Amino acid sequence: MPIIYLSPSTQEWNYFVTGGTEEQYMNQLADLMVPYLDASGIRYVRNTPDMTAASSIAASNAGNFDLHLALHSNAAPEGQYGTARGSLIFYYPGSVQGEKAAQIVADGLKAIYPVPNLVQTVPTTSIGEVRRVRAPSVFIELAFHDNLEDANWIIDNLGAIARNIVLSLTEYFQIPFFESENRHPGVVDVTYGYLNIRSRPTTQAPVIAQAPDGAPITIINQWDGWYLVNYQGSIGYAKDDFVTLN
Repeated sequence: MPIIYLSPSTQEWNYFVTGGTEEQYMNQLADLMVPYLDASGIRYVRNTPDMTAASSIAASNAGNFDLHLALHSNAAPEGQYGTARGSLIFYYPGSVQGEKAAQIVADGLKAIYPVPNLVQTVPTTSIGEVRRVRAPSVFIELAFHDNLEDANWIIDNLGAIARNIVLSLTEYFQIPFFESENRHPGVVDVTYGYLNIRSRPTTQAPVIAQAPDGAPITIINQWDGWYLVNYQGSIGYAKDDFVTLN
C-alpha cells in the first residue's frame, strides 16, 4: 500500500486575516485527513509543528515515500494583501508522477473551491519541498489566508477539504476511497499455500505479504470481493473468499 510524507505547514508566524495561523489550520487539516487515510489504507509519516521546512525535507528523504504532500495557505505580496484568491498546486517540472498527482488534486479542489477557474497547477523549482525531496511532490497552497473570503472558506470547510484531498490521493494511487474504518477480526482460511495480500484490489497487483492458513488478520474495509486488511503490520488487499470473520 502507498505511503506518503504528510507535511502540514510549520509557519506559525503567518496569520490568517480572521485570526489563527497557517500552522494551526494546516495541522487541523492534516488531523482531519488521518481518519480517511487510515480507512483507505494509505500509510503516512507526518512532520510535527516544532520542525522546519528543512527538517521536513530531511525526514522525507530519509524514508521511501510514494508521495510528499505539503499543506499550506498563501499570502499576496506586501502591498497587495487581500487582493488575491485561488488554490495553487505546485509540482516539480519534469516529474511525471508529481504533475499527475498535482493535476488530480487540482481537479478535486475545483469541485469545492468557490471559484474553480482560480484552481491551477504550477510547475516550480523555487520551493524546497518540491525541489529538494526525493519523492514526487505536491505542494498545496490551499487559498490566500490574507483574503477574507479565502480565509473563511478554509476555516469553514476544513472537513470537506480533508475528504477531498484524500479522495484525490486514492484516485492517484488507484485504490478505493473509504469514509471510515469498519474493523473486524478475521482468520485466514485457505486449503493450501498462503493467502496473498496485494497492494491493490486486483490479482495483477504486486504481492506485499503472505499469510498462512489460520493466521489472525484484521479486516479494515471491504470492496468488490476484496478485504482491505492488516496482517502483522502489512496493509493490503486480500480476496474475501479466503478470510473468515470471527
